[in-house]
Amino acid sequence: MGFDSPLGLPKILSMYNIGIIDKINPKGLEILEKNSKFKYEIITDLSKNNLLKKLPEFDGITLRRGIITSELLSNCKKLKVISRHGVGYDNVDTNFIKKNNIKLLVTSSSTSRSPAEHIMYLILSIYKGVNMFDTIVRSGNFAKAINLKIDENFELYKKNILIIGFGRIGRELIKKCLGFDLNVSVYDPAVNANEINSLGGTKVSKLTDSLKEADILSLTIPKNSKTHNLITLKEMKLMKKSSIIINISRGGIVNEKDLNFALDNKIIFYAGIDVFEKEPPEENNPLLSNKRVLLSPHAATFTKECLESMSIETVTNIIDFFEKKIDKSKIVNL
Repeated sequence: MGFDSPLGLPKILSMYNIGIIDKINPKGLEILEKNSKFKYEIITDLSKNNLLKKLPEFDGITLRRGIITSELLSNCKKLKVISRHGVGYDNVDTNFIKKNNIKLLVTSSSTSRSPAEHIMYLILSIYKGVNMFDTIVRSGNFAKAINLKIDENFELYKKNILIIGFGRIGRELIKKCLGFDLNVSVYDPAVNANEINSLGGTKVSKLTDSLKEADILSLTIPKNSKTHNLITLKEMKLMKKSSIIINISRGGIVNEKDLNFALDNKIIFYAGIDVFEKEPPEENNPLLSNKRVLLSPHAATFTKECLESMSIETVTNIIDFFEKKIDKSKIVNL
């Protein structure tokens, strides 16, 4: 605090005003509350009209849910930074923020373990009959289980998993796959073979060939013009009838109508889906009633530990940005 006023009174320094767009874990907010340079307001009304009204007030925002369009941003003359609560940013108009020098930050350090575990949860649940055994016990049929015909429960041992996308989540996932003795192939043109080999996987260069060998397909890639509808009925028809597809990336990377058709017609065996092209999914989305798909509500990061660390990292990123000490690895290169 300075003493620049003519009366010798302390000069009040301005505070950075931060918009918390959608609730985050309190652990992150506690950091803001302890920093005298910042004040914040939590915005839970994510309607267009409210965001048009509120966003221009902020120097920076954190963003969990909500779509930040150029229309919303056009009057945000103070806005310098958007700190994503996560690593995906398909809900931000990146062309606008690039043109207007608004920086985009992501939680690159805290969003790999829980998503990788969620992938394994989906795989293991599908391979072990989802809720079949729990249902048998609760329905009083414990003794009858010994006579069940078990044709759709499988071991993971020596099955082939194809991981598409070898970023932070893919690198965490491979460790868990190797622990279950899975054979791991990786499709990611941006990662060299030596790096993949050093972590216990095999790089594949042709997606079509590798799909034919996969028992499990797991997608951990961002959604963009190149990855939208990456997996359609054409690709599914290349796969084994016993194969499963796991998508925790973004909705629209796997074509939902084609997936539903492939499951109904036994082109593939099962799917585990955490993300939808439209969220929440519409009531008439056929996947909601398909018994060959295990669903979760975009919840791959929903663990106590991950939500706490994401909140802390989201807020720390925005503080570090204004204090000019942000780690460059947290800044998205648009």
